[in-house]
Amino acid sequence: MTVSAGSAGWYLRRLSRMGPREVAGRAGDAVRRRRWRSARPSRPSVTGARFTAVLPAGAIAAVPPDAAKRLVAEADRLMAGHIEYFGVARDDLADPDWWYDPKTGRRAPWGYAFDVPYRDEDVTGDIKQIWELSRHQYLTVLAAAYAVTGNDRYAERVAEHLRAWWSANAPLRGVHWISGIELGIRLLSWVWVRRLLDGWQGAAELFEDNPVAHSQIYHHQRWLAAFPSRGSSANNHVIAEAAGQAAAACAFGWFPASGRWRADALRSLERHLSGNTFASGLNRELATEYHGLVLELGLAAVAEADAAGVPVPAPVRSTLLRMTDALAAVVDSRLRPPRQGDADDGHGLVLDGTGTDRWASLLATGNAVFGRLDWWPEVTGTDVRTPLLAALIEPAHLPVPRPASRPDHFADAGLTILRGPDLRGPKEIWCRCDGGPHGFLSIAAHAHADALSVEVRHDGVDVLADPGTFCYHGQPAWRQYFRSTLGHNTLQLDGADQSVSGGPFLWTRHARSRVLAADTAGTAGVAEEGVARWCAEHDGYAPSVHRRRVELAAAERELRVIDEVRGPRRSVRLAFHLGPAITAELAGDRAVLTWTRDGEDRSAVLDLPGQLSWRAHRGETEPPLGWYSAGFGRKEPATTLLGTGVADGAEGFTTVLRFRD
Repeated sequence: MTVSAGSAGWYLRRLSRMGPREVAGRAGDAVRRRRWRSARPSRPSVTGARFTAVLPAGAIAAVPPDAAKRLVAEADRLMAGHIEYFGVARDDLADPDWWYDPKTGRRAPWGYAFDVPYRDEDVTGDIKQIWELSRHQYLTVLAAAYAVTGNDRYAERVAEHLRAWWSANAPLRGVHWISGIELGIRLLSWVWVRRLLDGWQGAAELFEDNPVAHSQIYHHQRWLAAFPSRGSSANNHVIAEAAGQAAAACAFGWFPASGRWRADALRSLERHLSGNTFASGLNRELATEYHGLVLELGLAAVAEADAAGVPVPAPVRSTLLRMTDALAAVVDSRLRPPRQGDADDGHGLVLDGTGTDRWASLLATGNAVFGRLDWWPEVTGTDVRTPLLAALIEPAHLPVPRPASRPDHFADAGLTILRGPDLRGPKEIWCRCDGGPHGFLSIAAHAHADALSVEVRHDGVDVLADPGTFCYHGQPAWRQYFRSTLGHNTLQLDGADQSVSGGPFLWTRHARSRVLAADTAGTAGVAEEGVARWCAEHDGYAPSVHRRRVELAAAERELRVIDEVRGPRRSVRLAFHLGPAITAELAGDRAVLTWTRDGEDRSAVLDLPGQLSWRAHRGETEPPLGWYSAGFGRKEPATTLLGTGVADGAEGFTTVLRFRD
C-alpha cells in the first residue's frame, strides 16, 4: 500500500509512531510557529564581530597537487554556470533562481516557511532539487579554489551569490526555512566559506561587517534552537542540526546566545551521535550513505570546536573513531561500502572536485585524525578536505580499544561480510548478508524491506546488486519499488513486502530478523573445509518464517544461498538483481553471467532453484522491475532474474553462484 506524505491517512500513521513526549514537543513547535508567523524577526545584537577560526599556516600548501587540479577544474565549471544535481544538469548557476526546480520547471511558492507545501511536487516542484543548491556546498568549492589559487574571481562570485541568497531568502520566508538539516548544513558551508576566503580583502565586509550576514547567521541558529528534530525523527537530521549549530556558534560566536547555543549543540551532538551509532561503529539507520554523512558532519563539528578552543565531549571523538574503523572494515577491495538502505548523495562538507572518492577521502581523514590500523585497506587517492580538516582537529589519544583484526560480523547491526580472495587471481569475492533490524527508531525512515538480502561483488563489480534508492518524493511507484522486498536479493511471499509501509519515510510494521550463525573465519582458511557460513531468519511473513543460509567457499570460487520457508503453503518470488555491468543469458534455471573489468573479460554461472519458473526482466515500468540506481535521481536498466512458484515447506531453494576464468 502506498500512502502519500501529507494525506490524512499518512498523518494518522505518523502520529501512531510517536510517543507522548514527542507529541508534546511537536505541539509546542506548532504553537511557536504560529507565534513566529506574525512576529517581526528580531535584529541581532552583535558586538566586536571578528573571525579567528582561520586555517593554520601551511594548511593550503599541504593540499596535494592532483586534488587541487580537480578542485580548480570543478570551480571553473561552476563559474561557467554548469552544475548537475541528481542526474539533472543545469546551466544557470551564474545567476541562479533559488526557488526553481529544473526537473519539473516549477518554482516553489513564496510565503511563511511553514505554510509552504514542500512535500507536494505538483505545487512546489522536486524539493531535493531546490534545496540542494542552497546548501551552498558549491560555494565552498569556489572558496576552496580561491584559497588554492588566490584568484579573486572565485571569491567575488561567492560574495555575489551569498548576498543574492541573503537578499532573496529573508528569515522564515520561503522554502529554504523549512527543514533543519538544510539550515545546519548551510551554516557549516558558510563557516568554511569565511575560512577559505580569509586572504581575500572583501571577506570581513561580507561577514563581520555585514548586518545582513549577522541577521542570517543569527536567525539560522535561533531556528535550530527552537525546532530540533524530535523523537522518531531524530536520525541524521538532528546530527546535521547540531553540527551546523555548533560550527556556527564556535566560528561566529558574535551573539549573546552564542555560548548557550554552542553548549546545547555539543550536548546534542554527543547524545545523538551516540544514539545514532551501534557499539560496533555502524550507523543505526543501516543506510550506508547516511553513515558517511554523519561521519562527515561529526568530523566537521569537532574541527570547529578545536579551532575555537572549545572542549569537545569525549564520547564524540570515540564514536567518530568507531565509525571510521567500521567503515574501513566493510568496504570492498575498491573501497566501496555496502549499498544498503536509502541513499540521497548527501554530503556534510564539500571541498573537492569531481572524481574525488568519498569513501577514500573519509578513510584518509580517519588516518590523519585517528591513525590507521594495520588491517585497514590502503588508500591511494588524494583529496582537498583531508589536509584542511586535519589541520584544525587537535591530535588526541583516545583510550578506546580498537579491533586487532578486520571485523566482518557486526552482531548489533546484523551485518556480516563474507569475503575471500579469488585464489586464481588478486580479485576479491565480497558478500554482504543482511540480518539486522529494520532501520532506526519507530518510523525506520530510511530502511528498505530487505531482510536477509545479499549483495555480491567480484573485484568491486556488482554481480548480485542492491538496486539502490533513485527517489524520495514525487514518484511513489518508483519509491515503493526501490525500497520493496521484490527490489532486493531476497525472497517474497504472497506478493507482499516483509515490512509494511505507511508512507515514503514511514514503516508501520517492521520485520524482525535474527542471525543464527556467522562463521566468517572460513575466508582465512581457518573454519572447517575453508567455508564461511552465515544463517539468519525473519518473521515478516508470520506465521511463516523465512530462513536463509549463505556459504562462501573462496577456494572453489563458489557462493551458495539456501532459502527455506517454514509454515503454510505460500506463493513465492525469489529475485536476484544483477549489476548494470552484467550481461545474462538465461536458459531454464541456469544463467551465464559475463562482464568486463579493466579490459578483461570475466564470467560466472548462476544455477537457480529448479522448483521455480525463471524469467529475466530488464527496464520494465508497469510495474517497475529490472533497474539499478547508481545515485539519487538516476536509474538505468539492469537485469533481474525472478523465480516464481510455491513454498510448501518440503524443501528449500538452493542457488549457486560460481565464478569462472
